Amino acid sequence: MTTLDVNGQRREVDAEPEMPLLWALRDVLGMTGTKYGCGIAQCGACTVHLDGQPVRSCVTPVAAAQGAKITTIEGLGTPALHPVQQAWIELDVVQCGYCQSGQLMSAAALIETNASPTDADIDAAMDGNLCRCGTYPRIRAAVKRAAEIKRQGLAAAPAAAVPPAR
Repeated sequence: MTTLDVNGQRREVDAEPEMPLLWALRDVLGMTGTKYGCGIAQCGACTVHLDGQPVRSCVTPVAAAQGAKITTIEGLGTPALHPVQQAWIELDVVQCGYCQSGQLMSAAALIETNASPTDADIDAAMDGNLCRCGTYPRIRAAVKRAAEIKRQGLAAAPAAAVPPAR
């Protein structure tokens, strides 16, 4: 058994140390918000935070996550919406939505370290997060809006008040 700190909760995981964190999250803990895309750290759909840094969970072994604070998309906006979630909703970024958990996690990590990201900063931080629908201009606009929300300390609605996806 391995103990992981996932979204602020200690969770016991019956997994081999070399098991990819993605499978421990999805298959063992039932947290399906983090997506499997490619399995080789090229698409970004599986992005989670380890101690605030974005990592590709499909190639990160469970052993590397032990002792770290893991944040998944399920833990990003609790109890209130995170600025990136609020911006994504305001700007209606999502089309199919498959890549969006990874996009949101990468964007959240960026605005934690850069309060006013430029287009180049956003492109660099989001590089490797692929969107088959091509919503990159809306993603970039939403990252800028999220940074603005964070800078201004604008209150977000409680996560439970978010309308269901269309």
